[in-house]
Amino acid sequence: MKILCKGPAVLALCVAVAGSATVASPRDAPSVLDTLMLWLATNFDLAVSTKPPVLITVPDAELVEMRYGVETVLRPGDVVALYDHPARTIYLSDSWTGNTPADLSVLVHEMVHHLQAVGDMRFACPAEREVVAYRAQEAWLGLFGESLETSFGISAATILVGTVCTH
Repeated sequence: MKILCKGPAVLALCVAVAGSATVASPRDAPSVLDTLMLWLATNFDLAVSTKPPVLITVPDAELVEMRYGVETVLRPGDVVALYDHPARTIYLSDSWTGNTPADLSVLVHEMVHHLQAVGDMRFACPAEREVVAYRAQEAWLGLFGESLETSFGISAATILVGTVCTH
């Protein structure tokens, strides 16, 4: 498309537009973490963080050990991610790719924990912090016609039992 600049007023406008186009710089697209953070803040009343978490992938067996200790009876693959509050780090299975709604839902779940941590949110027990994380993960999966049940075999009853304070 060619713009014709004729006449003093139109020429001044064309110079102003051309000048602003030359000083504009390209912008990077928002990161996936920024996008998820905005979605979570908007839909689940969580604060936006100016500092994203660190993402680290580790072998499945290491994730299980990090979560439950060396003597656990769980098999590798039973833990797909976890959030380390003091380190502000999300550990993901080294098989995680982020290429499916289910994979991204894992990141959604752990991002909830990150936003809870940076928002200094307090809970009656560790299980209580999972309520919003599972709600957000379920909502994310729902955007793609999936659910925690269909994607991970996690039933509503399992979530209910796993998110109740038992003390």
